[in-house]
Amino acid sequence: MTVSKNINNPVGMGGGQRKKLSRAERQNNGPHRNLDRRGAAEQKAELVRKMREKAAAAEDAGQAGDGTAPS
Repeated sequence: MTVSKNINNPVGMGGGQRKKLSRAERQNNGPHRNLDRRGAAEQKAELVRKMREKAAAAEDAGQAGDGTAPS
């Protein structure tokens, strides 16, 4: 039996034909990457929310502490 050295022609490899990859998947932009990006966006939104809450709490404490309104 001959063994092909071309990865796109797996003669004798037992797995049959390779899956046809879309252009996005060939560029490593497949559906798994979309899930990773969605998770990263959720983490960023959570971080921004926490930072805004912290800033608002600090602003409230600053206004209550000095008794003067910022101009």
